[in-house]
Amino acid sequence: MNYTFTEEQLEFRTVLRRFFEDLSPATEVRQLMETGDGFDETGWRRISQELGLTGIAIPEAYGGQGFGFVELAIVFEEMGRRLVCAPYFSSIGLAANAILNAGDEAQKKALLPGIASGETRAALALAEPGGRWDTGSIQTTATEEDDGYRLDGAKSFVVDGATADLLIVAARRPGSQGDGGLSLFTVDARASGLTRTPLKVMDPTRKQARLTLENVKGQLLGREGAAAEPLRRTLLQAITCLASEMAGGAEMLREQALDYAMMRVQFGRQIASFQTMKHKQADMLLDVELAKAAAYQAAQAAAADSPDFAATAHLAKATVADAYMQTAIHAVQIHGGIGFTWDNDTHLWFKRAKSSEVMLGGPEHHRELMLQNWAA
Repeated sequence: MNYTFTEEQLEFRTVLRRFFEDLSPATEVRQLMETGDGFDETGWRRISQELGLTGIAIPEAYGGQGFGFVELAIVFEEMGRRLVCAPYFSSIGLAANAILNAGDEAQKKALLPGIASGETRAALALAEPGGRWDTGSIQTTATEEDDGYRLDGAKSFVVDGATADLLIVAARRPGSQGDGGLSLFTVDARASGLTRTPLKVMDPTRKQARLTLENVKGQLLGREGAAAEPLRRTLLQAITCLASEMAGGAEMLREQALDYAMMRVQFGRQIASFQTMKHKQADMLLDVELAKAAAYQAAQAAAADSPDFAATAHLAKATVADAYMQTAIHAVQIHGGIGFTWDNDTHLWFKRAKSSEVMLGGPEHHRELMLQNWAA
């Protein structure tokens, strides 16, 4: 696999790094994570309008810029470095891909331009209170009526679910089991019977919500009973985006830990000169570089629609999740006791590493799926 980026992609990364350094310093992250919405409207407009990042991977026919999945992965990697507090993963990594995978032509033209411009913030409601991220666990029901469908059930761990304008909800026909009868529906966030409750989460830089649906009106997205495969592809794309984001966060932690070790002096020497510290820094570098390689491979497999995309995506999620968490542990240890105090910023990335580790399924779950795909 060739991981060499083009000159345009490298320049794009440079522009993004400068942009996010200005947009999301640690002081801004701390301020936004304490708010109810978890993001700033001015910052969101800068992301969506100044650089047009909300439309980067949406085809031009639907109001986007029509770039590929590699460019999208670069965006997520640079966002992960700075812990950007914005509903980008929910709108672009999850909801927009769900519409692209499941919707018909008319629905894409109706729904995607608003997401591409940043005017519409969307969220995908898949997981339920049981916490599983798969199609077989969905119990929310959709009953067909004269004016559409009525949805009943509960969704949990919905990323940015409390602030989204548009919800993409996975539900099934009453009495159906497995993948049969599974459909996607669009729901107006202001719909009658919909209750959105923000969840208290360990990582306040990424807001989540519980949705309760009681006779909520929904419009079918795509074909009825045919959502299982589009959902699987959406989840593969989402874990690829998340892997890139985690790789960026791990790289940032490694750099911060090295800078601190070069600055901190004990016994008249920089602690970076101690042999045990050199070993730890070498381990971190190896972990992060392998994680980045796995994330890049998954992004390129997604862009090429490779037959190995599923196995590669699962491998990336498992590999990068482990690397991010281990790098966060090392970073805290290198900083010493102050590393997990409120005054030090390291704990912000540590919490993001832990929340990302379990989001969309933990490493063990994805290793199992990876082996199943390779065996097939």
